[in-house]
Amino acid sequence: MKKGSLTATILGMMMLLILLSSGLATFSIVNLSYSLGDARAINASGSLRMQSYRLLFYANSGSDATDEKIKEFENTLYSDALKHSMDWSSPAALKQQYQLVIKNWQTMKSYAKAENSRSYAAAVKGFVDTIDKLVSEMEQHAAFKLRILVISQAVGLSLMLFIAFFTVRFMRRKVAQPLGQMMESAHIIAQGRFDVSIPNSEYEELSALSGALRSTVTQLASLYGKLESQVKEKTQALTQANKELSFLYDNLIMLNSGQLNFDLLRKALMQLKDYEHLHYLRLVIQQDGEEMDMVSATDDWPEGASSTCYPVTFEQQRLGYLEIISDATLNSNLFQNFALMLARSIIIHNASEERQQLALLEERAVIARELHDSLGQLLSFLKIQINLLGKALDEQCRTDKVERQLSEINSGVNTAYAQLRELLSTFRLTVKEPSLGHALEAMLELLRPQTDAEISLDYRLPSHLLAAHQHIHILQLTREATLNAIKHAKAQHIKVSCEKNADNMAVIRICDDGIGLDHIKEREQHFGISIMHERASRLAGEVSFSGNESGGATVTLVFPPQQEQDNG
Repeated sequence: MKKGSLTATILGMMMLLILLSSGLATFSIVNLSYSLGDARAINASGSLRMQSYRLLFYANSGSDATDEKIKEFENTLYSDALKHSMDWSSPAALKQQYQLVIKNWQTMKSYAKAENSRSYAAAVKGFVDTIDKLVSEMEQHAAFKLRILVISQAVGLSLMLFIAFFTVRFMRRKVAQPLGQMMESAHIIAQGRFDVSIPNSEYEELSALSGALRSTVTQLASLYGKLESQVKEKTQALTQANKELSFLYDNLIMLNSGQLNFDLLRKALMQLKDYEHLHYLRLVIQQDGEEMDMVSATDDWPEGASSTCYPVTFEQQRLGYLEIISDATLNSNLFQNFALMLARSIIIHNASEERQQLALLEERAVIARELHDSLGQLLSFLKIQINLLGKALDEQCRTDKVERQLSEINSGVNTAYAQLRELLSTFRLTVKEPSLGHALEAMLELLRPQTDAEISLDYRLPSHLLAAHQHIHILQLTREATLNAIKHAKAQHIKVSCEKNADNMAVIRICDDGIGLDHIKEREQHFGISIMHERASRLAGEVSFSGNESGGATVTLVFPPQQEQDNG
């Protein structure tokens, strides 16, 4: 439907008012122009009555002025004021009455010229009555024109009032109300509400304004919706980030609040699994080529299933990876941060273990120096004194009993000195590598030149599994057992293996193909054997000695990781 123009409509109404007022003014002017001679015509017709009676006087006197008065009468009778009675706008009765007066005048004129005063006097009253009727017709015609003027003005004014009233109602209904609704809609929009109804209009100007406002509302609603969506997304993202930070912070506090072990790692993984609603989650720890170790948040792991891995890396040092099986979309940022947190915790734990190792070694080095400076010098002095005593004895004093006693004293001092040197070697054992496997290999490398036997190491323990003090005890016990195999077992092959059994216990085995358990039974009361038992008890474990089916003996140390009874 084609819309009209509001401007053209209002202009048409204004033009109608202008034309109506102009028409009324024109009609009034025309009416007045035709009414200008009415008063002169009435006066002229009135003077005809007086001149009719005046001619009666001159007709009786026989005066020469009669012709002059007749001429004067005719000048008035045919004057322009009275000739208007014959215009097209004059009524027929007025025209007939004017012609009747002219006709009767011809009779009256003949009487006056003939100076027939009697006939003139007899006819003058009827002639005057005819003139009076002409005057009455003129007055009625003038009154009629005045009534027409009044009626036309009243009708025109009524039409103008009606048009003005219609225009006001039209402007109010078609312009004011839509504009008011638009203003109300604009006020509602300003309050942030966009579910408003924009009025339609049948006019182009208001339709254009409504369309512009409707388009603005649509764009604002879309923009506001996008902004609300973005704010909601940002709020959700911040809330999620805050929850993730709280989760990571709580786990970081938990992992660094005590000794890092499998239970803490498993607990952290279980919390991550529940937090992200994962199917399967495990931590695979492997560093520096060591044996792979796994900490799983579930008891079972589906082999061959597709998984996602996140490396546990700190400053280019790879410590392992997180392995995840889940159907849902993974929160990569959370898993990367969790992996970084685990890496930091493991690095901090390893650094702490190294510091403890260094402190312990330094303490033992101090003890070793004190023992060397005190007991070592004293035993050396006793050996010298025993030799001097043996040389200083006379032949008379050198009986078999004295020789036997001197030999036993010398043997005891030598044994004590050898045991002291062995103890000092044990105390001076150093752990230069953070990995126990490297430290064991370095220790065995020092022992290889002391024997023709082949010494090998099979190390499959994760470095994070053991504490710093356990490293020292394991090194010392392994060294003692290996030295026993070198010195007394007459073995050709010595194998040291380190692994974790199904019960998550650390197992250290020193296996040889020597003479079996005989040399161990012979040395059961030896100082080194007792030290081995003592170190096993310090590790909250036990050491056992068993024979091999193919010959030789095996020293087995079994203990729980990261546990020991004291700091010795």
